[in-house]
This record gives sequence, C-alpha cells and structure tokens, in this order.
Amino acid sequence: MTDHWYALRVKSHKERAVYELLQVRNITAYFPALQVQPKNPRAARIRPYFPGYLFVRTNLDEAGITAFSWLPGTRGLVTFGDIPAIVPDNLIHELRQQICRIEREGGPATVADYRQGDKVRIINGPFAGYEAIFDAHLPGVKRVRVLLAFLSSHLQPVKLDATQIARLH
Repeated sequence: MTDHWYALRVKSHKERAVYELLQVRNITAYFPALQVQPKNPRAARIRPYFPGYLFVRTNLDEAGITAFSWLPGTRGLVTFGDIPAIVPDNLIHELRQQICRIEREGGPATVADYRQGDKVRIINGPFAGYEAIFDAHLPGVKRVRVLLAFLSSHLQPVKLDATQIARLH
C-alpha cells in the first residue's frame, strides 16, 4: 500500500498541539488554519479552518490503523465502518490553494462582507460541501441565512453561523 491522506479527529482546541506532536514524530501532517485578528487580544490569532480535524499522510499498512487512536489529543482517523476514509490528494491541494487565496485577500470574510446574492460554499456542519446563495444577515452574533437547493430544485432558507460559509470565486 502507498501513502494516502487521512482526516484525523482531534479533541477540541488541541489541533496545534497534535500537529506539533505529529511533526516531532516525523509524520506528514497538514493543519489548515487562518491568521485572524481577534477583538480580544488574548484570543488565538490562528484559527483552524476545520475545527477538530487535521490531515495526516501515511501508509497505514506500516503505521497500523490504530496508530493515531492513541496519540494524546486525538480521537482517531475518520472511518466509514472500520475503514479509514482516504482524502484525495487533489482535495488537499485545493484546500491549500483556498487557504492561500483567503490569506492573500486579507483573511476570512466577515459577516459584513457578504451581500445578498453572493455565491457561497458551506464549509462545515450538516450541509458542508453544498453551494448556496447568501440571503441575509440575521440578528445575533454572526448569524446568516442562505438559500440552498437541497433535495429539490426549490431554494430553501437555511440559518447558519457565518463561520460555516465561504465565498465562492
């Protein structure tokens, strides 16, 4: 078997520590994160793009399927049944490009940056991966409504946290 990328589930707020542990153990890992300017000066300046997940590249025949289950701060590989899910190389490549693009544009978009009719991609939560149309800002902290064609061709309003969407280019 050859090396493949796998998604590694990580305990909440442990992404950086686990990434550093993987580096020390010479395991190829990718920690997609964004530089942010928090309002609270003591808050983290680096935020995970996928909270609770990292990506590791390994040969599971050599490392063993449980090798990542026992690392401190981890919850094991993402599996379907008992089979670890392989993350395609091109997805990691696209993710790296997306992170670079966001950083070139000055960081992640804020809620105020979205306008009605903007095309967005839902990046996490139950609708992750779907494209939608930005509809409105909602009362509350960073809440938005998008229009999503899900299970039919009719657009349905879906309320989300603003961190769950990214502008499509």
